[in-house]
Amino acid sequence: MTLFRLLTAVAVALAVLPAMAQDAQRGEKQAAMCIGCHGIPGYRASFPEVYQVPKIAGQNAAYIQAALNAYAKGERKHPSMRGISGSLSEQDMKDLAAYYAQLGAPYPTSPVTPPAPSVDVAKLLEKGACISCHGANFNKPISDAYPKIAGQPADYLLVALRSYQQSKHTTWGRDNAIMANQVKDFKPAELKAIAKYLASLPSEMKTVSQSPLR
Repeated sequence: MTLFRLLTAVAVALAVLPAMAQDAQRGEKQAAMCIGCHGIPGYRASFPEVYQVPKIAGQNAAYIQAALNAYAKGERKHPSMRGISGSLSEQDMKDLAAYYAQLGAPYPTSPVTPPAPSVDVAKLLEKGACISCHGANFNKPISDAYPKIAGQPADYLLVALRSYQQSKHTTWGRDNAIMANQVKDFKPAELKAIAKYLASLPSEMKTVSQSPLR
């Protein structure tokens, strides 16, 4: 076999190999850069305002990976997260996502009953068509590429929703056409009411305390 044919055969073989699988154990090693914020229960960020950072243990792996990619590409413009995600390879993101996804807890069942929204909040949720993507009790998105949002801190949810309203802002906007369209007509008080209700719901997500000395 000539060198050209050998190289061609190798290239074809590589092309049909499946993508590298997620490796949660490797992801745990990659998580050292994450635990300073996401490994401290109740930790509050201070940019663009003071708010609790989101819970990511138990979040959908595909969503975590998609969010990291969005930060790396500048579609989400938070400076710290963009800097961290920009240092990660695609495989790093997959492994980190797998690690955090498997840390969650099963969704609470009876006797835990999700609180029903008030009439006003129910109308806001219907207006935003929130359940159509984020699913039953806001814990079962229609795609793993969408986030679970039940039980996230209310102040974080509010900051995230505002970020979609200001999608083109150079330091905190989130450039997502679907979300930008869904939230564009909401007033600040309405977004706050939505965030408060979603934060009150039972969740599969949590913050897992992680020591930086582990």
